[in-house]
Amino acid sequence: MMTTQRSKPAGGFTFTEVMVSILVMTVAVLGTSAYRYHATLDVRTAEQKTTGARLGCLLSETWRGVNDPNTFDPASYFGTELTITSMISSEGPGTPSGYTALGTYKIAVDNADYRITLFWKDISTGLRALSVVIFWEWDPQVDSMYSHPISKSFKLTTYVEI
Repeated sequence: MMTTQRSKPAGGFTFTEVMVSILVMTVAVLGTSAYRYHATLDVRTAEQKTTGARLGCLLSETWRGVNDPNTFDPASYFGTELTITSMISSEGPGTPSGYTALGTYKIAVDNADYRITLFWKDISTGLRALSVVIFWEWDPQVDSMYSHPISKSFKLTTYVEI
């Protein structure tokens, strides 16, 4: 009878094991890349919201502190501290009914454009509401402030005695 001897298997991995490990590594790398991409987008969105809120507070409090709120013009008031351009009202957020528009402006901060509309309304004798609406990533096809996503806008109202 003839006997055959089996040789010892060579050390190493099979083709299937190598392919499974490559697949696992690919999924891990793609998952990490997607996570970092979305984290970067979330940081940018948060920066835009924070900048919009700060601009709203700056404009609102400055407007509140001037002697005559009817003549406040941020483009001339801030000078070279901010890049503010006066615009026609159709290029910025709209003014709600019952309010009087003071002006619409574009402010450039950190390579992003913010569209701002200032408007006011007399609430009662001697009390006026001053409102600031700010949008970023402005879509000129939609000019109503209520039509934009809330995540890309900020509204602030303050009150002043007149």
